[in-house]
Amino acid sequence: MLFDVTRSELADIFGEDRLATLPASAFPPSAADTEGARLLQTIGVPTGTLWLREVDADAGVLPLVQDVVDAEDFEDAPADAGQWPVIGWLLNAHLALDPRSGKVHAFDADEETVQELHADVSSLVQVTLRFQRLLEEFTFSGSNGDDGDEEADFERLDREVERIRQETSSLDPLPFQDDESVWAMVGEEIAAGQRFKGDSPGARSLCG
Repeated sequence: MLFDVTRSELADIFGEDRLATLPASAFPPSAADTEGARLLQTIGVPTGTLWLREVDADAGVLPLVQDVVDAEDFEDAPADAGQWPVIGWLLNAHLALDPRSGKVHAFDADEETVQELHADVSSLVQVTLRFQRLLEEFTFSGSNGDDGDEEADFERLDREVERIRQETSSLDPLPFQDDESVWAMVGEEIAAGQRFKGDSPGARSLCG
């Protein structure tokens, strides 16, 4: 694993009820015993920014890439990409796990593009954890009824997003490989104050 992530760490931050996992039976045989699948079974990810794929109620398994998009439309997709399990959804992209390499890929059906998004699932969990924690804990200076400095607050928020980008990229350059990556766009939205939920300190202060 590139990042040291544990179930207890996530539970301490978000609570057990906010962690989503996938059952072992949901993965095809080619992926069921991979490190990435085991992480999604035992550690999971916090809900909010990223959503794990719901298992088909009838089949009891995750859909494959070929079930949700036409893999032939993606010129840069590996030949066997159609057989990868789709593990989640982020922004406007289906996330799929390559069982052989352990990488997570993002398939954007609208743009017909595919990106290598994470070198492994621990990276996916880590970036999700850090962005979700920022959204839930960031406090604007005017949140206590005082006249805050909004410009300074957004500069501070931008620095926090940039810090996540830099610290992630030191171990895994894929999530923020360019400004068009899915996580880069999520980071831009957070820095602009667009992703704070109504029950978070940031949302309450932004909405007055």
